[in-house]
Amino acid sequence: MSEITFVTGNANKLKEVIAILASEDGKVGKYTITNKSLDLDEVQGSIEEISIHKAKEAAKIIGGPVLVEDTCLGFNAFNNLPGPYIKWFVKSIGLSGLVDMLYKFEDKGAKAICTFGYCEGPGKEVKLFQGITDGKIVDSRGPTNFGWDSIFEPIGFDQTYAELDKSVKNTISHRFKALDKVRDYLLTN
Repeated sequence: MSEITFVTGNANKLKEVIAILASEDGKVGKYTITNKSLDLDEVQGSIEEISIHKAKEAAKIIGGPVLVEDTCLGFNAFNNLPGPYIKWFVKSIGLSGLVDMLYKFEDKGAKAICTFGYCEGPGKEVKLFQGITDGKIVDSRGPTNFGWDSIFEPIGFDQTYAELDKSVKNTISHRFKALDKVRDYLLTN
């Protein structure tokens, strides 16, 4: 049995990843998923560059297989910004500030993008798995305890991620789409 360390300090993210990725016994094929919170350097760049850097750095620290995740929220009107910097925008201006950024734009469309980086260990190649869900930015509705979920309404739904039942969100989200690719990879390797 091989162990993969999912690097996150976010308890909500950990619960969601385990709920989507693992079977009832908490495993993905021959792999057991564990968790560790690490302070990794926050580099600037594309989501791919950021994910590769995080995975390589985490693999060095852990000394074995790691899974890292980077989540973006990109506004169509801003050519996919704030993108990988969404965490800092939420911290700086809050959810209402994000919504207000689009007040002069007709296009309220957005993309939720999740990229997982898997690295077998120090010095190994990083494999990337990405999922994208299209939606729109709306006034905050629902619980506000999980990032920007309360302002993102996925296309085809009249509820925000925050309002959706977790069992529904976990079958349509950007994280689900990326983890579906991770699961396929792990089950065949």
